[in-house]
Amino acid sequence: MFHVLLVAVRLHEGRYHGADGGPPSPARLFQALVAGAGISGPLREAERDALTWLENLDPPMIGSPRLAKGQSFKNYVPNNDLDAKGGDQRRIAEVRTSKIVQPLLFDPHIPFVYAWRFPANENGQHYAGTICALAERLYQFGRGIDMAWAWGEELAGESELGRRLMNYPGSIYRPSPQGGRPLPCPRRGTLENLMSRYAANAERFRTEKSGRKVTQSFSQPPKVRFAQIAYESPPTRMNYELRERGPKAPFAVWPLERAAMLVETLRNAAAARLRDALPAKNCDIERILVGRKANGADSGPTSLRVKIVPLPSIGHPHADRGIRRVLVEIPSGGPLRSDDMNWAFTGTELASPIGGEPIDVTPTEVKDMLKHYGVDGRFRVWHTVTPVALPESARRRRIDPARLAHEAKDGAERCAEQRRAAAAVFHALRHAQVRCHPDEIRVQREPFEINGQRVEAFAKGTRFAKERLWHVQIRFSEPITGPLVIGDGRFLGLGVMAPARSTKGIHVFAIKAGLVAEAQPNEAARALRRAVIARVQQARGANTRLPAFFTGHELDGSVARSETSPHLTFLFDPAEARLLIVAPHVIDQRSPTRREEEHLAYLDAAMIDFRQLRAGLAGHLILSATSVDPDSDRLFVPSHTWVSVTPYQVTRHRKRVGAAVVLAMDVRAECQRRGLPMPHVTPLDIRGVPKVGLVARVCLKFDVTVNGPIILGRSRHLGGGLFESVPKSSEINCHA
Repeated sequence: MFHVLLVAVRLHEGRYHGADGGPPSPARLFQALVAGAGISGPLREAERDALTWLENLDPPMIGSPRLAKGQSFKNYVPNNDLDAKGGDQRRIAEVRTSKIVQPLLFDPHIPFVYAWRFPANENGQHYAGTICALAERLYQFGRGIDMAWAWGEELAGESELGRRLMNYPGSIYRPSPQGGRPLPCPRRGTLENLMSRYAANAERFRTEKSGRKVTQSFSQPPKVRFAQIAYESPPTRMNYELRERGPKAPFAVWPLERAAMLVETLRNAAAARLRDALPAKNCDIERILVGRKANGADSGPTSLRVKIVPLPSIGHPHADRGIRRVLVEIPSGGPLRSDDMNWAFTGTELASPIGGEPIDVTPTEVKDMLKHYGVDGRFRVWHTVTPVALPESARRRRIDPARLAHEAKDGAERCAEQRRAAAAVFHALRHAQVRCHPDEIRVQREPFEINGQRVEAFAKGTRFAKERLWHVQIRFSEPITGPLVIGDGRFLGLGVMAPARSTKGIHVFAIKAGLVAEAQPNEAARALRRAVIARVQQARGANTRLPAFFTGHELDGSVARSETSPHLTFLFDPAEARLLIVAPHVIDQRSPTRREEEHLAYLDAAMIDFRQLRAGLAGHLILSATSVDPDSDRLFVPSHTWVSVTPYQVTRHRKRVGAAVVLAMDVRAECQRRGLPMPHVTPLDIRGVPKVGLVARVCLKFDVTVNGPIILGRSRHLGGGLFESVPKSSEINCHA
């Protein structure tokens, strides 16, 4: 059983001086407790024991009133460079520098709250009581200018803490393993650091005498060590299902293209119920839920707006994309309570847009669909399920249907429209408070997956012209978590994005610059292999022996055999100027083993910021991470006919037979080893290379369609023997 130590701090001025606009850190509170205890003299043993106990607890939850940046001003201070002026104190004004000070403003009636969980035993309760007594002696919450007072409480159980937080009129910040705003927190040894710093600060200046010469030396006191803990203030998420009436009612399906209509209808119904029940909150309901002031003007800030997100059925290529579920997000710290909002949405009755029985909105604890929208996960590639509404600057030129032939757009105009749309996506991400930089943006009018809808279908009944709607795919520089909703219509069900379906175990990097002409595939592939090994080694530690999965060599240095120790394949695709890292399970077309999944996690982490590659004779390559679509990429799409992109190197040269026969026998043996059907082999170019062996371009024709990737031959792990699919219309090229 756990109890909760709660310390509340109130600043009577309604402002404090924060470093980055976030709530006061637990380290600031810890320092304030130490300062309050030590103002009357050295810390007593009981106080030291209690503070040592506190610094060893897990980081606390933080409750903070809503913060707003106040008016900034410049404060001029000396920059510790008086030596440049000969130490003349009269010239101190010449070495002053400006420092911008910007206080954070908040409601002074709402205290800052810190809550630690601790085991409910006798020692814990004793130390918690001592901390509560120390809180009564706290007098400042900063560097002497943020005067404050505090009090402490011990709560018996986390249920009481939940009730307090439910009624707290501010934002709740919790430690987050997914990342967030880093805040310094006390850790083991922090109290000793503070006491050492205090003692050293009293002896910063020392007078030293050498003969008749007297000098004064200055020593910087040691820094205090804190742990940097990521905090975030997640919204309250409530899930609802659209159900028909009756016992064991089935799902009601709302059409995908009417997503905006669903959100607007549901929002207005909930707002009407809240106005009737809470007339005193009418302004907040209009501003936070509806999104406008009582007079009809636009309201802000958008960070406090309630977001209603329709969740079309996805997760399978043949899912119909009908809307059966809705997610409601209530930002932390808003003026409307989450339980009031839940009451307003629960039981709402909606008229079906396609006729039939009314639809009931039912709360649910089932959250399976959320994983398909990136909730509680981190992904790099995202694409729209409902199109993004971009500003007028990204609007396409409308073509009169009666004048299609006369007003048709040429390639230059279409390219310019797409560039403007891609630029507008940057601003849409900023407005949605997505801080991660996008590496690649793709815009189009067609959906990115089957059963989706073109953008024109979503414009009906909305304030957005169809020329402002775009389907968007974004590849971020780092993985981000969902749900992700962007664009001007993000509060109307538009701009809902989902992680793109990708093949796990494939990393693709487009070469943007630096590639020399006629670069050799094996040269670029070897450089990629060296870079991957170096980055994984750095991620796992310099003293860790890398497994054969990354290096292709056993621990004794011998070459690893694919059958017993599957390992990565490194490829250079000259036709599209890109590099690929392919895991063995992708080539073998099977599921990865548990051990391989562990290795792939290290690989994913190591390649996050891979931007440059020094590839020797191939050049100094500038790279950009990109994605691959297995359903359309020429290296992966199923086909009857495959042609080698990079030279195939024979694994074993048989004597006393012709080169063409040797090649055909070797290719068939390789296909058999891979579990592929026996192909008809057509040599396109055969040559012998000194110290290498027989090398050829090959065409393979199978009796059935075969999925890629197909990588065969002796040099298959270093870029050789890579094949591409050939469309039926081009199959004659195999016999050229």
